[in-house]
Amino acid sequence: MIYTSFKDYKLSQLGFGCMRFASDPETGEIDQAKVNAMFDLAIREGVNYFDTAYPYLGGKSEGAMAEALSRYPRESYYIADKFPGHSLTAPIDNIALFNISLQKCRTDYFDFYLLHNITEWSEKYYESSEFHIIPDILQMKKEGKIRTLGFSFHGGPDLLEEFLTRHEGEFDFVQIQLNYLDWTLQDAKRKYEIIASHGLGVWVMEPCRGGKLAALPEAEKAKLKALHKDALSAEDAPSDASYAFRFLQGLPEVKVILSGMNELFQVEDNLRTFRERKPLSDEERAVLFDIAENLKKGVPCTACRYCCDGCPVGLDIPYLLACYNDYRYAATMTPSMRLDALEKEKLPSACIGCGQCAHACPQHIDVPSALSALAEMYEKGPHWGNEVAKREKLMHEELRQVK
Repeated sequence: MIYTSFKDYKLSQLGFGCMRFASDPETGEIDQAKVNAMFDLAIREGVNYFDTAYPYLGGKSEGAMAEALSRYPRESYYIADKFPGHSLTAPIDNIALFNISLQKCRTDYFDFYLLHNITEWSEKYYESSEFHIIPDILQMKKEGKIRTLGFSFHGGPDLLEEFLTRHEGEFDFVQIQLNYLDWTLQDAKRKYEIIASHGLGVWVMEPCRGGKLAALPEAEKAKLKALHKDALSAEDAPSDASYAFRFLQGLPEVKVILSGMNELFQVEDNLRTFRERKPLSDEERAVLFDIAENLKKGVPCTACRYCCDGCPVGLDIPYLLACYNDYRYAATMTPSMRLDALEKEKLPSACIGCGQCAHACPQHIDVPSALSALAEMYEKGPHWGNEVAKREKLMHEELRQVK
């Protein structure tokens, strides 16, 4: 197992993400026997970092993880959990909610704890004096209930820089979506560099982009097969996922790489990849970046901002085109949350189609058409507000039970 050093910790670079356990589609009940079997294998091979969050799997992830880990000494593994400030629209008893997670995880403290999912939309709640989230969580760290504090982040690089500067010295690590596709698609390269410049550890989520980079289209898969054409058999050939993980092994500031494993064969494959450090060769890296470009379906915006100077309605066009590119690859909550943060007059629907931006664009992007398409995609969803309503209901129900 590859291990990394961070503060006084010796961390398995492969972390077990507890967001995708197999569950019954009708009842939502988790297959605990399968979780136990996967954890047994992972722990036997040296994995010691387990990552969950209060809302994962309808609130059931923490308990399933704790059940599987309860068969091992507490000092033999590290638990990471998260405070769901991104799922709140009104103040709540933060300490009581934190303690519920402690109880579910059957522990007196968290080795690692994160503010969950800071974006342009959720930042206002985390920073709100009325919500009082950050002071309460810092108090938990002061009391020793949190050993190491960080946050997960899905916003843009500018917000990341602003947030870290504003909270200099309060956080130890940042968890970002990082893979060879988002290196450019979501400007993860710049985010990685920002975190490193603040002297913090980089934690990685979505290393395979929700499984998409673990099961590439046949045309792209063939490019990887060509790299290992001398393999003795198909069984000896490295998996698509292994290339995604090895890309991250070449980034020195990356301490933990989370994989949301839900089948034993995924655990086995990942363990093979993390037995020894084997960063990509220059040839392999070039092939991955070529694959990434072919997977993209958006526009080649370089964020030069020439388009913004003459916009009569003052739109932040590069910001909107970044959301457009993200939507074009996959309709997820991330671009939706970033658009939710904007005032109505700054949304893509505010574009009047004058064409000034297209005329100014060095990349010759048809900006009005892209913004019109973005407005339509945003309208169709998915919408974060619908998910927040369900999550807040769960929180209030659990808080009522402990009072």
